[in-house]
Amino acid sequence: MLAANSHSDRGVHSTADFNTKHVLLADETVCIRTAHIGASYLNMPAIISAAEVTDRGGNPPRVCFLSENADFAERVEKSGFIFVGARAENHPLMGDKVSAIKTMKGYGVTCVPGSDGPLGKDADENFRHCQGYRLSGDHQASGGGGGRGMRVVHTDASL
Repeated sequence: MLAANSHSDRGVHSTADFNTKHVLLADETVCIRTAHIGASYLNMPAIISAAEVTDRGGNPPRVCFLSENADFAERVEKSGFIFVGARAENHPLMGDKVSAIKTMKGYGVTCVPGSDGPLGKDADENFRHCQGYRLSGDHQASGGGGGRGMRVVHTDASL
């Protein structure tokens, strides 16, 4: 919920979060209304207004709920601020994890090891593929964001 710039760490918070860690650690915060998420953390005009009130470096307070929202990125840029993250026109590409990984690797970005594409329906083949990684595993849907499609894999049977 914070954005760092050369001057301070700034954040936004709802009325329910006035006493949370991100608010207490910030140099400056702006209350963006009620505890209801739709009227606070998903309220794009309120967040852009908070950026206008606290403008010191051209970037608005970071808001995790909208970090992958192309409309928000575009609104931030049109308001004259710097959106920290993917440009609005790149959001559709980044929403699909398979395309995103291929694109990032094409630019030489190191990505977390994985299947580089959708897993097939053959459970034995999927299991053999996953045995090559010595990491805790998770299974994620190619579409979706914010971890909604992720499932942690603790055992061979749960894969």
